[in-house]
Amino acid sequence: MSFPALTHVAITVGDLDASTRWYASLFGADPVLDEDEESGSFHHTVFALDGGMLFGLHTHTRSGPDDAFDERRTGLDHIAFATTQDELAGWVARLDDLGIAHSGIKHAHYGSGISFRDPDGIALEFFAAPA
Repeated sequence: MSFPALTHVAITVGDLDASTRWYASLFGADPVLDEDEESGSFHHTVFALDGGMLFGLHTHTRSGPDDAFDERRTGLDHIAFATTQDELAGWVARLDDLGIAHSGIKHAHYGSGISFRDPDGIALEFFAAPA
């Protein structure tokens, strides 16, 4: 039996409306789901990405710690979106068009990537395996 693929990623955001607009611009698509979860403990907005992957934004009814995302803390380091070496320059242009600050293309022996952050400071990346 092989280990299953990821089906979705869900992140908690500080301002659901602002994050929904930001991710809709980044993804070039509107959410496919926007609802209160049946338990009433959170609201989620979900985007359908290519390849069957779902990407969810959550807000919770009970407040949590009021501190910013930091990849050095135990938990999430970053989320990487798969692309190709040939598409990286296009993603730089897209991020520039959207006014999203980024690292530019960085190369390493294991692949190349562009790092950037969402409105809550969550670390994101476009990543391409070596050609």
